[in-house]
Amino acid sequence: MRPPNLFAVASVVTVLFYNGCSASHHVADVRAEDSDRVTVGTVQKEIRIGMSGADVASVLGSPNIVTTDSERRETWVYDKISSEVAYSESGGSIVGLIFGGSGGALAGGSSSAGATSTSQRTLTVVIKFDEQNMVRDFSYHSSRF
Repeated sequence: MRPPNLFAVASVVTVLFYNGCSASHHVADVRAEDSDRVTVGTVQKEIRIGMSGADVASVLGSPNIVTTDSERRETWVYDKISSEVAYSESGGSIVGLIFGGSGGALAGGSSSAGATSTSQRTLTVVIKFDEQNMVRDFSYHSSRF
């Protein structure tokens, strides 16, 4: 019997490795694009009573809603909704290398099944300012379903 063709083995291993990694790279790229979103952690870590409206805007960006109360003090509302869709696929793959008299041949087959899951998250941040446009109070509410 003839030893396996090393080039054929290396090619199959490379293809299997690349296919497994490409999906994880795509997920990382999508999440990196969304990294500047308003989060509970950002609000807890960065927003403080007494900070200026300009500082709030540099941390959280522009609010969705700006209103004033009866004393003409501004209230900023950040209302964020995000959806995440996950697709999980499980499959079996039969890849066999058949090495024979005149060279190697690749034989294989595959089957797969999958499921999709969708989740949504909401975050509402309310920041109230005083007469000097300094944060006098803030609150937030987060939900996931």
